Amino acid sequence: MTETVRIERGRYHDSVTLMRASAAARDIPGVETVIAAMGTELNRDLLVQVGFAEPDATPDDLVVAVSADSPASAEAAVAAIDRQLAERGASVGSDRGRTAPRTVESAAARAPDAGVVVVSVPGPHAYVEAMAALRAGRHVMVFSDGVDVAAEVALKREATALGRLVMGPDCGTAILDGVGLGFANAVIPGPVALVAASGTGAQQMCCLLDGAGIGVRHVIGVGGRDLLSDVGGVSTLAALPALDDDPAVGVIGVVSKPPDPGVAEAVIAAAGRCRTPVVLALVGPGRPTLTEAAAEIAAALGSPFTEPQWWRASGRPVSARPGPALGLFSGGTNAAEALVVLEERLGPVRSNVHPDPSRRIGPFDPASGAHVLLDLGDDELTAGRPHPMIDPAIVADRVRAAADADGGAGVVLLDVVLGHGAHPDPAAELAPALSTAGAAGAAIVAVLIGTAGDPQGLDRQARALADAGAIVHRSNARGAEQAAAVLTGTGAEPVGTRSGRS
Repeated sequence: MTETVRIERGRYHDSVTLMRASAAARDIPGVETVIAAMGTELNRDLLVQVGFAEPDATPDDLVVAVSADSPASAEAAVAAIDRQLAERGASVGSDRGRTAPRTVESAAARAPDAGVVVVSVPGPHAYVEAMAALRAGRHVMVFSDGVDVAAEVALKREATALGRLVMGPDCGTAILDGVGLGFANAVIPGPVALVAASGTGAQQMCCLLDGAGIGVRHVIGVGGRDLLSDVGGVSTLAALPALDDDPAVGVIGVVSKPPDPGVAEAVIAAAGRCRTPVVLALVGPGRPTLTEAAAEIAAALGSPFTEPQWWRASGRPVSARPGPALGLFSGGTNAAEALVVLEERLGPVRSNVHPDPSRRIGPFDPASGAHVLLDLGDDELTAGRPHPMIDPAIVADRVRAAADADGGAGVVLLDVVLGHGAHPDPAAELAPALSTAGAAGAAIVAVLIGTAGDPQGLDRQARALADAGAIVHRSNARGAEQAAAVLTGTGAEPVGTRSGRS
């Protein structure tokens, strides 16, 4: 085994760029482990956990660590990382040859017309940069996760005092006047604005609306904790009147996992003060699914809502061997929605994001014979490694494990998220594992979150997943209903949906 560790002093790249570079290097034959990350304490600990010596690096230093079966493979992996970082640097470029600004304040002075600063630094350092952006008179999108909740509250209170908005922390998706930031889908322009305490939930809503021919103007990602009691909905309550003042917005949607009841009351009251119709899509037991909320948004606009498309599996009848359900998701809100649907139809489900502590499990806990649903995009599983939307390898590995014929899953339910920033061809990465699980007798249901304009190609991805044996749905709720129906033998054909295959 060959190990290579390189430290580059004072060379910074944001976490998404580094995750994509790591994913590209991981595809090289013979490569076992790849980590390209800033030298934070968390990342240094991660290097030690996977077998490297702790590097002499600071949070300002770039660390590239590779283990491979030969020097040639290790060299190829490092070269792949360098290419990715060079391409990113070339695409960003310098400001007409001038030295790049080294502080938020100097960048703001150089770009006086820029209204939003995107902060993507290690979580413990995000507060300082975001506060500097606010005091420079800018709105802030905090892409960083791992930000202390007290820091989030302080940032949002400062933003309120300054008449600014904080999106995030852990804001992975935003669309501002039709321009996507982070993990955003290519949606048609239109009159809908979303306030979202959810990334993949916002993407699901955008894609459901896009599939029905309804466009989106804004998505204000407020961070997954905004509607919890600790934060109090500060950014949501600021975003609602701002969107209400936009004459191009015809309806506002609020997308979230179950909120704190007191915060929900405040949001409902604020929605009632808006002149623009507001639709609440707060996922949870007894509440509408995101698909139902999308239909409600369409109705508020006076537009028809087309039932989301689905594709039949190719090559074999849809049936499930005896065994539990296994759900594998890239984000918390879609996982929460699927959890509600599955528990309504199958009974108790164990999950790493279950609100009931008695049903909560760790992501690696054994749960033989139980229905299990995992959010693989949870912070615990993405520390120091690419998010499953960037690198689906963690999903493929879990699907292969589910193919174990001795006690394996009866049905595997997973989401596949397209759009800018996501893997360029996730279906190709997942198809071999899906075929293996299907051959072992498991039924496969894939929820495809994307639009016709996404760079991966919606129809191409759907057909590749179907050719690998998956029933493919554009609606997360419909996919979860399908998984339960197949497992219980109550039907393989959804009622009232339109199929992508005749």
